[in-house]
Amino acid sequence: MFGGVSFLINDNDKIGLTGRNGAGKSTLLKVLKGIQQIDGGDIMYPKGTVIGYLPQELHSQSNLTVMEETKKAFELVMQFVGEKEKIMHEMETRTDYESDSYMQLIERLGEVEHQIEVHDGYSVEEQTERVLKGLGFDAVDFEKEMKTLSGGWQMRVELAKILLAKPDLVLLDEPTNHLDIESVLWLEKFLKDYPGAIMMVSHDRSFLDNITNRTIEVINGDIDDYNAPYTKYVELRKERREQQINAKKNQDREIAQIERNIERFRAKASKATFAQSLIKKLDKMERVEVEEENLAAMNLRFPSAQASGKVVVEAKHISKSFGEKKVITNQSFQINRGEKIAFVGKNGMGKTTLTRILVDGLSHEGTFTLGHNVTVGYYAQHAADSMDVNDTVLDVVDRVATGDIRTKLRDMLGCFLFKGDDVFKKVKVLSGGEKGRLALCKMILEPRNFLVLDEPTNHLDMLSKEILKNAIKQFEGTVIIVSHDRDFLHNLTNKTFEFTKEGIKEHLGDINEFLEKKQVEDMRLLAKKDEEKKVAVSSSKQQQPKVDESKDREKELKKLKTEIEKSEKRIAELEAQIADTDKKLADQTQFHELTKDPNFFSNYEQMKKQLENEMSNWEKLSAQL
Repeated sequence: MFGGVSFLINDNDKIGLTGRNGAGKSTLLKVLKGIQQIDGGDIMYPKGTVIGYLPQELHSQSNLTVMEETKKAFELVMQFVGEKEKIMHEMETRTDYESDSYMQLIERLGEVEHQIEVHDGYSVEEQTERVLKGLGFDAVDFEKEMKTLSGGWQMRVELAKILLAKPDLVLLDEPTNHLDIESVLWLEKFLKDYPGAIMMVSHDRSFLDNITNRTIEVINGDIDDYNAPYTKYVELRKERREQQINAKKNQDREIAQIERNIERFRAKASKATFAQSLIKKLDKMERVEVEEENLAAMNLRFPSAQASGKVVVEAKHISKSFGEKKVITNQSFQINRGEKIAFVGKNGMGKTTLTRILVDGLSHEGTFTLGHNVTVGYYAQHAADSMDVNDTVLDVVDRVATGDIRTKLRDMLGCFLFKGDDVFKKVKVLSGGEKGRLALCKMILEPRNFLVLDEPTNHLDMLSKEILKNAIKQFEGTVIIVSHDRDFLHNLTNKTFEFTKEGIKEHLGDINEFLEKKQVEDMRLLAKKDEEKKVAVSSSKQQQPKVDESKDREKELKKLKTEIEKSEKRIAELEAQIADTDKKLADQTQFHELTKDPNFFSNYEQMKKQLENEMSNWEKLSAQL
């Protein structure tokens, strides 16, 4: 897989390891950790180097609780804590205070306490809670047994142990695959400030750009090292490829000229020696190779489906509980044709549950209705369970493909990382990631006008994600995407549903606008708390009772609600007028009648502008409320 690869990792390097699936990225991490042996060469570390490694998959059957398992990161310091307790107990039971052995005990106690301080042993509980909460755990989760957690949550515990152990080199293989957006942002900040070296495989472009300062590409059994984060590396790689193309053109011209000269002179006795020297020169020439660039199926499109009605989903007072745990409580919303919506929020807040209600009819309280002529395409990791285990990869897509696309099935499978003989693998031997990619490819071949995609980018490489993103952008139907991948969601969705403990909150705009807004809101909350503290201090000093402003507040709230209702009514009227005009414009006879008015188009654009302004007004009023 590798041949003669050499590189150096410096103390504070933050390295993104990139390359196509199957290029050997995960293998390289295992080699560095010492899990996988090498056939030749040397791997050298300074004495005492500690390496932390997070694999892609993990399944624990441990009876330990989350807190107990995570504290294993402090194995060394906990030994010192245990030794200190023994020493303290011995000192309490002994009375030979003047003896040499007692004095040695006191001396050892000082040494142990120093080691505990050096390793932050007195804040083990606090550190553990901080990291676990940062990775999405609540306090109630700390006492759950590891074996009761899903693979994704077990991975979070393993990641917490690595971060708490503070190794000299951290090796991470797709660390964001099982994290929600808030946890990704927390981890991003943690790793950015991490004092040691990091090497990671990730297909989250934003995550790589915000952490790494170096990119190593694994390609054709070798590596290319770029002193730049991922996006800059892509630009440098493009420039390098263009240089290779130009160099190859020049070399091809030179080779063609040499070959013509060989043909001219090899038949002439007087030039035979010269011809032989040209042949040797040709044999010794090191050929310029252009790095392969896979652009297959870059214009992949979802098949056309009959348009749905304007309202795709109408949900009223939806609630869902699992036992005593309430996941969704009294939620009402409407999804309209053509909307592309991102579902974001912490894991366990109900994102997947709501998609299952929409798609699988999962039992729930309240009413949920699909609109006229809505056909649903659903992708989730378990979607592969419905496939025949004895079918090959090619069989699965061939069963649903129709029309011209059937001639391009192998190219399409290549986009989802099934290369060469991989297409003849049977479903029953595929890994979980491979099954997920196959289910996604199969869904793309089926004509649907409403797509629900639950974490579609897990297990996809950068190119495959870009292909899928372009296909969704061109899709004319309605889309819901559950994802934590900011780069994938950027400029893809036009609305965000945020899942919180208080319920589902709707935000207009794409994921970056949502995250910016969240940051502003958080700062406002912080400022509000500071202001409340100042008011409390001021009032306590002055010993004056606060004025009851609840009645004024109620009036202001009532006024705002009234204004919002008026704004919503105006928006509905404008939308109806525009829709009616669009319908008339589509009719040739009515089109000619309408356009007789010289002011028609200016009035039409003015109506659209009014709608835009009213939407902006509604947002401001909602924010005030």
